[in-house]
This record gives sequence, structure tokens and C-alpha cells, in this order.
Amino acid sequence: MPKYLGTPGTACDGSEPVGILLVNSGTPDSARVRDIRRFLGKLLGDPRVVELPRWLWLPILHGFILPLRPLRSARKYRDMLAAGRSPLRALSEALRTALEQELVRQSGAPACVEAGMLYSSPSVRDAILRLVERGARRLLVVPLFPQYCGVTTGAAVDAVGEVLGTLRCVPEVRYVTDYHDHADHVEALRASIAAHWATHGRTGHLLMSWHGVPSAYCAKGDPYHGRCHATAQLLADALGLREGEWSVAFQSRFGGGRWLRPYTADVLEALPSRGVHTATVVCPGFAIDCLETLQEIEVENRARFLRAGGTKLDYVPALNARPEHVAALARLIGTHARGWVDRAGARPSGSFPRVVSLG
Repeated sequence: MPKYLGTPGTACDGSEPVGILLVNSGTPDSARVRDIRRFLGKLLGDPRVVELPRWLWLPILHGFILPLRPLRSARKYRDMLAAGRSPLRALSEALRTALEQELVRQSGAPACVEAGMLYSSPSVRDAILRLVERGARRLLVVPLFPQYCGVTTGAAVDAVGEVLGTLRCVPEVRYVTDYHDHADHVEALRASIAAHWATHGRTGHLLMSWHGVPSAYCAKGDPYHGRCHATAQLLADALGLREGEWSVAFQSRFGGGRWLRPYTADVLEALPSRGVHTATVVCPGFAIDCLETLQEIEVENRARFLRAGGTKLDYVPALNARPEHVAALARLIGTHARGWVDRAGARPSGSFPRVVSLG
């Protein structure tokens, strides 16, 4: 018999406030090898991430990859922390706090926002239980992956469903599965790049780098590749860029096989030979900065670019808790929560009614 979790002393009548669940992949609890091994084990053990048969993949993962890869990753995490970079967890908490404050500011009513990680703490389970404890019986899930991909957004839906299966009183749930072409999100990206250029100077090329996935995933129907290119075109148009002034590439390959191309490292190494010696890199698929952006792009790929003859490579930070990002998410939430009122048609007590009419 399954053991269902309840929340004594709270009602389940549809009159409670909406809970907002922000979901991201996560980060190791520390730069220690054991914490990195635990994180990678959860990440790479997810069938959404690696689609090989479990009988084939798990012995490889536990027998070869986890004993060795965390040693290399630990050095990168230590370098990032030594450089004063904030880890993804701290940046996510800053975004959560700012978003909750923005929702309260817009409505004058309490808002419930929590952040949960797929493969680390605070977990998706912990975040959902906190929302339930705060009185939320309607749940809007916002995976912080603007472009839908089964590896990320799909994994978030899986994780939420697993937690809901343990609840005695299951909340009504909606998902924001994609916002790659949301006008406010594109504007937030444009504003961040424009602000960076205003401060640091405009370079000769803008490279939009996205997290890579195996090409086979998209060949089987995952829309990720097309949505990355759609966002890129919208952003280029918003910035007024002409053909040749920007390009798209994919980073963070893992293992063998063919991944989405072109690869970010290859594009950066080729730019100087085309006469492009200054470039800007932005990662529009990352809502929050992490090791992949702060270390892989800003450190490792900058070194490749300079070795190839480049003179300047700038990285535009992720949107993180920028006011434009917070405002865009608030409007996105308003659009998806519209019409979420109690059964009698009145505004639910303790919710944020004015937010749901934004859009």
C-alpha cells in the first residue's frame, strides 16, 4: 500500500493561493568530489538525459564515468568558486525572492514561489511540499528552460509527477513547458546584451550558444533544435543584427556520437580566420548562470578563441535575477494562471488576483 502525504489542518477546496514552482537542473552541494559524484550520478542516471538501455548504460556510468569524471569537474568548480562566482543555487534563490516580491508588489496579496532542483537540493519534492505547507492547492510549474527539450523540461514534468503521486490531496497543476518566443523574454535578453555592449563595447560578432543534446533526440521528434533557432532569430531581429553578424552553436558535448552542430568551440576557433577578432557570447537557453556558462564559456572557450588569434571575447551573463527577467517571468505567470479563480467565480482569498490578468 502506498503511503500518501497529507497536510493536516489545511483545506482542499480550491480556494487557496496559487503556488509557483521554479525548476532547474541543480548543482553539486559543494566542490568536493563526493558531492559532484552524487550530482552527476542523478543527472546522468536519468533516462531523459541518457536514453541508452539501463542494462547497458548503468554499468558504464558507475564503473567508468563516476569514478573518474568528478575529479575533473571538482577542479572546475573550485576554480569557479575561487573566482568569486556565485553558484546556481544562490542565483536561483535570488531570482525566487525577487519574483515573489514582484508578484506581491503587483497584487498586494501574498505570493508563494519556491525553487526546486531536479538533481540536487533543494529538491523538487521539497519545494512542492513547502508550497503545500504555505497553503497552495493550485500549482503552476515553470521549468527555467525557455526552449522545450525532453532532457530538461520533460525531466521536470517527470519529477513533478513523481512527487504528486505521493500526495493525498493532489493540487491542480499547470505547466509552462516552453517560452522560447515569449515577447517579454526576448526583450529581456535583448536588453541584457544591449546593456553589456553599452558598458563593455560592441564586438564584431554575437555567438548564441546553447546546451547541446544528441542529434538523435531531435530526429525522433524533440523540438529543441528548432526552438533554439527560433529564439536566436527573434533575438537577432530585436538587436537589429544583419546576416553574418551573429551565429548559433551548441556546447557541452558528452560522450561519443553526433550532437547538435556546429559546436561552440569549433565556431569560436574559426572566427579569427574569418577576420573576426572580437566576439560576444550569450547563452539564451540558460536562465541562471552555472558551471557551463561561467567556466566552459567564459574561461575555457575564451582561451580557445584567444589561442586561435582572437583578441577579445565577452560573455553576457544569464538573465539571473535581472529586473527584466523578473518582470518577464511575472507576465508569463500571469498569462498561464489566468482564469484560476475559485469555483464560485470569486477571487480566491490570499492569492494574487491582479497578476493573473497581466498577459
